[in-house]
Amino acid sequence: MSHYPTPQAQKIRQHGFSMLEVLISLVIIAVAMLGAAGLQLNVLRLNKGSQSRTQAIFLASDMAERMEANKVAAVAGNYAQVLTGVATVSPTDCSTTACNSATLAAWDISQWGQTISTLLPQASWSITPTPAVANPITYTIFIQWKDRSDVSTVTSGTIVDSYTTTRTISN
Repeated sequence: MSHYPTPQAQKIRQHGFSMLEVLISLVIIAVAMLGAAGLQLNVLRLNKGSQSRTQAIFLASDMAERMEANKVAAVAGNYAQVLTGVATVSPTDCSTTACNSATLAAWDISQWGQTISTLLPQASWSITPTPAVANPITYTIFIQWKDRSDVSTVTSGTIVDSYTTTRTISN
């Protein structure tokens, strides 16, 4: 009498082995799908951050061009703006009314501040002339905003991003 199992006995012992393979495959696929979803979330977060940086560069360039277009007020120091997060409201709408250079500077700052408030989350900005009044005058345009981040790496859940540029203007 032999101690080797018969083919029918082998068949009975292997019963259910395919089910185990399927379950292991499902676990591997589920882990891969969760990893892909996590990667997609990270890409979306980084995309939003790069969009905010691009907006800040565009807005700083916009203000520099406004100062270039109104050189008299820029050289006089009328574009100076202390660090603020609240857009001012200009009493005169220079898009419909003729304005002098100082009024146009106030309107430019008002329009620019409102645009920043709309496009960048929790933004603040400043425009600092060096020296205060001179020809040529150098302005430092500073914009900062809060960007969402991975809460596990930062206590507050946000990162403060900023962009700074300078522009020298002569009349």
